Amino acid sequence: MGMRALVTASAVLAAGVVTVGAGVTAASMIKPAARAGRSATAVATRGWQDADGSGALAAATAPVTEGICTAPPAYARLAARLSVGIKDALLDRDDRHAVTVYDTATQVSCHANSGEHFDSASIVKAIILAALLRWHQETGAPLSSWEMAEATLMITQSDNDAATDLWNEVGMSRLQDFLDLAKMDQTRLGQGGFWGLTQVTAHDELRLLELLTVPNSVLTPASRAYQLGLMAQVIPSQRWGTPAGAPSDVTVHVKNGWLPDGSGWHVNSIGAFTAKERSYLIAALTDDNDTEQEGIDTIEAVARVVHLDLSEIKIIPGARLAANVAPSLTSPAPSPWAVVPALPTPEPAPVPSATSTTPAP
Repeated sequence: MGMRALVTASAVLAAGVVTVGAGVTAASMIKPAARAGRSATAVATRGWQDADGSGALAAATAPVTEGICTAPPAYARLAARLSVGIKDALLDRDDRHAVTVYDTATQVSCHANSGEHFDSASIVKAIILAALLRWHQETGAPLSSWEMAEATLMITQSDNDAATDLWNEVGMSRLQDFLDLAKMDQTRLGQGGFWGLTQVTAHDELRLLELLTVPNSVLTPASRAYQLGLMAQVIPSQRWGTPAGAPSDVTVHVKNGWLPDGSGWHVNSIGAFTAKERSYLIAALTDDNDTEQEGIDTIEAVARVVHLDLSEIKIIPGARLAANVAPSLTSPAPSPWAVVPALPTPEPAPVPSATSTTPAP
């Protein structure tokens, strides 16, 4: 626990600059926060509204509900199929679970237990990085070479020490400010330095994924491309979960979390899947698993349904909504996962030496 993974060659910094994805450099990555006001790219899709409250890309007709999914009428059958498939994948599972799904091209969304809270384990690292990027947007300063190295370790290798370093650097106040801006009202930050015990919901994790994949006023395109670029470079042993069954023509951006405690295993996975004309998002949270593999199996059963159904649907041209995501590196296929706890150990308080004259607190 808390052991730092080896820095891979991709994390080596050259003169304090790292190139991420399609030519995004650290020097050009951070831009000052956008000024108040509306623009064509300042508002995201579902859940993000224009100043008049109407919604930036609201469907022309009222959505229909099919089981746990909703969609514009043109995609009602897809919603019904996804609803049945997801519920079947969750049937007879002994763990506790929550799932959210959203597809930008069809505007189909699915929610199962999306408001229930779960220990975040390492998926909170995606929040830490997003909050760091937002902070630097506000200051107008680029990430330092140290911050880039820590962010790379934290996201691509789920390094706990790097997460603790950046959690402490950003600080609770700025982390909460980011959650407020993101409208992630259901998320409760872990206390006492235990970032792995942050309480998250599938609802809020989907909001985070939307922030990373659609234009919005919280994260600039450069910030979104930087974080997605790192999430596309997660090491093979940690590419399980929501990527299971992903088609070869999408880029996989993933962050997983896994944590054992007295109640069993907490196993979570969030993933964004991007292509030229669409992106779709999956957040799957589980706990009370007897083993880590049990949680992974639950998540991957849902993921395979979502990937299959969305890959087979024929997009209606008039309903197409471009994902507007900067290209990033192609993801390797998933491979066997590793067991690494996601709960940091706070540094112990200093112990006065025998010769110290300082009174004990």
